[in-house]
Amino acid sequence: MERLVTTSEAAQILGLSLQGIHYRIKKEQLKSIKKDGKTFVYVDNEQKHDETPTKTKAEPIRQTIHDNSQAIIDVKNEQIELLQKSMKWMKKQYISEIFRLEKNQKRIIEVFNSEIKLLQSAFNEMRSIYKPQLEANLKNRNENLESDFITVKDFSVLMKRYNKTEQEIRFIIFNAIKNADKRFIYNKVEKKLLILNSDFLDLI
Repeated sequence: MERLVTTSEAAQILGLSLQGIHYRIKKEQLKSIKKDGKTFVYVDNEQKHDETPTKTKAEPIRQTIHDNSQAIIDVKNEQIELLQKSMKWMKKQYISEIFRLEKNQKRIIEVFNSEIKLLQSAFNEMRSIYKPQLEANLKNRNENLESDFITVKDFSVLMKRYNKTEQEIRFIIFNAIKNADKRFIYNKVEKKLLILNSDFLDLI
């Protein structure tokens, strides 16, 4: 059985908003009349306080919101999981690269040390080969150097052959050193006199 109520009462009875009532009136989903400038709606008594339809209509909306929220959460979780995997992979690559560099560094040091040992071995071998020759050359040089000079005693013997006395010989040597005669080399530190082997004819 139908009864006539105001739009506000119809909204309460049907569990709809006032805009929903006017929308249904416009779509002719609800019968209505106008009295004294006001709109009244015919409501079936069976629909009184029947909130089930409203709840039924609200459920899909809630479910949709829930599904959308869950979808957003799932996407975020996938992004977080992907980011975690990426970070894990990058960390693994970083550790692998560090290990590779350390391994290469050790290998370079080993090669470098091996090269040093080879150079040392080659140097020792060359020294063992050329050392006797160098020593012989040095010995010959010293002998040649010694042969270029005569002792004071030899010089005195030579001068005595020309009838020079000991005093005259000392005087000749003293004047030669004084006059910077290149044949007479006096080492002041060692106090040693070197006399170049010559004919000394100018001193006779």
